Amino acid sequence: MTSRGTPSRFLQSVLQNGLGRYVCQLKRISLIFSKKSPSSRGVREFIEEGVVDFAKKNPGTVVYVSPQSCTTPKIVAEYLNGNVREEAVHSKAAQEVAALVQKLSEQSGLDVIRIRKPFHTNSPSIQGQWHPFTNRPPSIGPVQPRKTPQ
Repeated sequence: MTSRGTPSRFLQSVLQNGLGRYVCQLKRISLIFSKKSPSSRGVREFIEEGVVDFAKKNPGTVVYVSPQSCTTPKIVAEYLNGNVREEAVHSKAAQEVAALVQKLSEQSGLDVIRIRKPFHTNSPSIQGQWHPFTNRPPSIGPVQPRKTPQ
């Protein structure tokens, strides 16, 4: 927490992801819906039309489809770092459910918080900042304006 009252951190990648090959952080996604509820209609349409395409595009993610007698359909996403995110999809269309599933698959599982700086290093430079007179020999002395002949 900072003095502003909102959490913040430095910009970082998850487990140095992207230095080698990219590893999708979404481990498994569960689609929980009701077979008869009208609020689950968009989820049922997404399961009929788009869940197979999503599974083919994301082979590292396990997709669970579980029909339950529930009043509110939801999507439960579990990430490699152990975080679990639940999103309610009450009365959403199939396109909105597909967009939400795609958004969850592209996230890292970390909470969305304010970034302190766009850059950060764990080993800061001890040399100080460079300026034009950094490597100037001290015997030359300070810089003087040129003398013009009269």
